[in-house]
Amino acid sequence: EKSQDCMYLQYCKVCQSYKAPRSHHCRKCKRCVMKMDHHCPWINNCCGYQNHASFTLFLLLAPLGCIHASFIFIMTMYTQLYNRISFGWSSVKIDMSAAKRDPRPIIPFGLTAFAASLFALGLALGTTIVVGMLFIIQMKVILTNKTSIESWIEEKAKDRIQYYQTGETFIFPYDTGSKWKNFKQVFTWSGIPEGDGLDWPVRDGCHQYSLTIEQLKQKADKRVRSVRYRAVEDYSGICCPVTKGIRTFFTTPCTEEPRIPLSKGDLILATRGLKHWMYGEKILDSAADGGIRERGWFPRKCVEKCQYDSETDQAVDGEKKNR
Repeated sequence: EKSQDCMYLQYCKVCQSYKAPRSHHCRKCKRCVMKMDHHCPWINNCCGYQNHASFTLFLLLAPLGCIHASFIFIMTMYTQLYNRISFGWSSVKIDMSAAKRDPRPIIPFGLTAFAASLFALGLALGTTIVVGMLFIIQMKVILTNKTSIESWIEEKAKDRIQYYQTGETFIFPYDTGSKWKNFKQVFTWSGIPEGDGLDWPVRDGCHQYSLTIEQLKQKADKRVRSVRYRAVEDYSGICCPVTKGIRTFFTTPCTEEPRIPLSKGDLILATRGLKHWMYGEKILDSAADGGIRERGWFPRKCVEKCQYDSETDQAVDGEKKNR
């Protein structure tokens, strides 16, 4: 509504508009999502302002359902095996053909059913552990009125302040200081979250754009620390390239972030990296690409660092120091 507020906001080149506070662009959904937490492939949608509570309840009810299923599987196998065990003087025999003490069950329980039940029990227990841990992580960020992305932004803010020794203190603006108030912003009796997804209550000493200003500072810092590389080998963009070395094949990043294909001579701005992989953005020759940005991982073996002048060398040294 106020044009002067645009200086505090991030501009989305894909959507051709400014991002609201706490909003992020999703490459899978191809739109900006209010209070985006992450994109979940299991629900084929983003977890954000409108469905954060529903997604968290799903993370709670799924393990509870798996615990219920595990109890049924365990009791079924115990009962059926108990009815088929014969205790002798020197051995214990299990006859899976039929129950010896009880009449034939309605559903036959043979060796195949036992193997299927045991496999299903493993899946149920595994889902209980994994999804249960995700539920705990979600509850931790909800009780501090954050999202997973905002937790990462806060960590990067501390790293930026420590790196440049600015002396400033970053205070997350949306944490009310009360876990119960933070909880009520997401979970309501009506199922509709509080607010409109655009304006949020903030802590004293902060304002609506405290987080977006920090994001703009981090983006500027990332541009300073980025290093320019030139592709010396072609790369098709495959997730696990066999032709780029065994170590590159087995150390592929375990993330949903894309891989970018490279042609010999392409220029890339690398912002972060692993031992055998790097992440960056391809420098496009023309500006008439409709705001499309090619970002993703690529093998370190396919690129080499470009030659810099003295001013850029300082940025490279800073990037090395940060690593």
